[in-house]
Amino acid sequence: MMAIKILGAGDEAALETFLLLHRHASMFLRANARRGGLVDRGGRYQGTYAAAVEDDRIVGVAAHWGNGIISVQAPGAASEVVRAAVRESGRRVNGINGPWAHAVAAREALGLEEAPMRLLSREVLYALDLSDLVVPDALASGRVRCRRPDRTDLSELTTWRTTYRMELEGYEAGPELRASARQDVEHLNAEGRDFVLVAGDDAGRRLAYSAFNAALPDVVQVGGVFTPPELRNRGYARAVVAGSLLRARAEDVRQAILFTGEGNVSARRAYEKLGFVPVGDYGLLGFV
Repeated sequence: MMAIKILGAGDEAALETFLLLHRHASMFLRANARRGGLVDRGGRYQGTYAAAVEDDRIVGVAAHWGNGIISVQAPGAASEVVRAAVRESGRRVNGINGPWAHAVAAREALGLEEAPMRLLSREVLYALDLSDLVVPDALASGRVRCRRPDRTDLSELTTWRTTYRMELEGYEAGPELRASARQDVEHLNAEGRDFVLVAGDDAGRRLAYSAFNAALPDVVQVGGVFTPPELRNRGYARAVVAGSLLRARAEDVRQAILFTGEGNVSARRAYEKLGFVPVGDYGLLGFV
């Protein structure tokens, strides 16, 4: 018989055992649980976790984060765990992510089918064994290079992040969005999880940006990849992702995950040229 349980301290091993069965599509859940724990005190990386438990094993889970986003990994109990997490957290629902079918089921379970949306995207989920990474010639030859950003990069990267969130996440321009974008970049930079591609002969000439939106000791999830419009279609996005993954590989990371829109043909081709292979689907839902 299945029961719904709010997770807390002591449930970490059971949660990780379940999520490892679905590791490609569970990076936000795994990484946040590791960084923030399972007790929701409102801190960064923390959320309210609700799990479906059957025969003393977790069979589904949803977490409602402090930013209002729900992450779900629930092959058979998406409706139940999502409703429990939202009820327990008391927060507004600002978005949902997880395997496409789970995310859509979660929206239906919460009665949000008619809610106005800023984002509804079915994504292709990709994985790459870093031993199979194909390094672009421009990066291998030194014509471009990948480095960690510093404070002098912050203003331009904030502008890029603002544009990224408008183009890919459906946000409207304004001072609140720019402030949020700046905070994003500052957090990623402070945690050593962002990268900028620059010209090989000019370290101040920025060409593209990438980050790890979730990271564990052996696997990273690539996100926030951006090239300014005037520099697109030159292979810079592919090069900055490759550069970031070379750095990760040097630190003993073995695998990378990412997702991109089914209709984003240019991005899919770029990632596949790096060696990424499709391993499933993913859903990104954002509410106004």
